[in-house]
Amino acid sequence: MTEETQAAGLARLAALFADETRAACLLALLDGRAWTAGELARHAGVAASTLSEHLGKLVAGGLLAEERQGRHRYVRLAGARVAQLVEDLAAQVAPRSAAPRPRTLRAVSAGSAMARGRTCYDHLAGRLGIALTDALTARRLLRQDTGFALTDAGLAWFRTAGIRLDRAGRRPLARACLDWTERRPHLAGAAGAALCRHALDAGWCVRIGSERAVRVTPEGERALSELLGIEAEALR
Repeated sequence: MTEETQAAGLARLAALFADETRAACLLALLDGRAWTAGELARHAGVAASTLSEHLGKLVAGGLLAEERQGRHRYVRLAGARVAQLVEDLAAQVAPRSAAPRPRTLRAVSAGSAMARGRTCYDHLAGRLGIALTDALTARRLLRQDTGFALTDAGLAWFRTAGIRLDRAGRRPLARACLDWTERRPHLAGAAGAALCRHALDAGWCVRIGSERAVRVTPEGERALSELLGIEAEALR
């Protein structure tokens, strides 16, 4: 691939992000779930016809995958690499722009819940994600000195906790993902995805509202205290 071809491709990719409606859709889809076109239109505050045009561009550009069930059109992020790109870009924007203050109590509550704990595509983020990452590191289950890597003890911990790691694909086992609210990296990659999936399946965490926010349950507080020594106050 020539430099000119790369430049043209990069410009096309950047153009897909250079629209507030499309950016809002990409951020919403970081919850890892499939959304209907109607749900995304309401979320972005635009007409369904307008949203459909934007979705067509995102699908054609390889950022979204779509499927149809009956008369409903569902879209999701095309994969973990796209999710990483969206989250990384969001993290770069946050410190450079002063976000407008929430105008309603509901907006304040939603923002607080997202900062406390949320999903970042398929792994956990916010203060919850940082607490998990710090606990794994403190117990020498995760190394951060030369990039994120699970130690042998960390691999054994996942097995003992009953959390199955998918090591068959090309996805890195552990990867640092910059948290846009905490300004520190949290655990992503196959290990981060497995931990998030187990936390939701086991009832350690539950989704709240229509955003990506999650809340740690009393059962989750007990489990994370026993397994990683995390105090309940750090999870609330």
